[in-house]
Amino acid sequence: MWISSSSVAGGVPPLLGPYFAAKAGMDALAVCYAKELAPLGIETSIVVPGAFTSGTNHFAHAGEPDDQDVANAYAGARPAGFADRIREAPAGAVPEDADPSAVGRAVVDIVATTLGKRPLRVHVDPAQDGAAVTFAVLDRVREQFLERIGFSELLKPKV
Repeated sequence: MWISSSSVAGGVPPLLGPYFAAKAGMDALAVCYAKELAPLGIETSIVVPGAFTSGTNHFAHAGEPDDQDVANAYAGARPAGFADRIREAPAGAVPEDADPSAVGRAVVDIVATTLGKRPLRVHVDPAQDGAAVTFAVLDRVREQFLERIGFSELLKPKV
C-alpha cells in the first residue's frame, strides 16, 4: 500500500517542488514494484490523495525553508505577498466539505478487497485536479507496453 499524491500527475502549486518530486519518485517505485512483485503473489495498490486544506497543516508549513535568513532572501526576491497567495490558493480549489479521513477509508476498503481484485490506483481528490485522467493514460500505456513485450502476467498478482 502506497500513498502517492495527485501532484504527481495533476495540478502542482509552486514552492512545493521537493515534496512533489519525492512523491513522483515514490509513485514510480510503486508502479515498478507492482509489476515485479506480482509473480510472487504480492499485490500493490496506490492511493492518490488530492489536496486537503482542512485537518492538515500540509500547505501551511511546506512552502518555505526553516532557515529564516534563507526564507527572508526568497521572500525578498519574489513579488510582495507571493508566498501568502501560494499558501492560500489551494484552499480555493478544495471543496469546504473535503474530508481527509476519506484517504484512510480508501486504504481500509482496498485492504478488505480480495487478492487479485484490488485496484492499482484509487483517487481521493475532492479538487479534481486532473490526476485521475492523466494517471489513467499513463497506467494504460504501461499495461500496453507489458502486453506488447509479452509480460501481461505482471499486470495481476499470482493468486
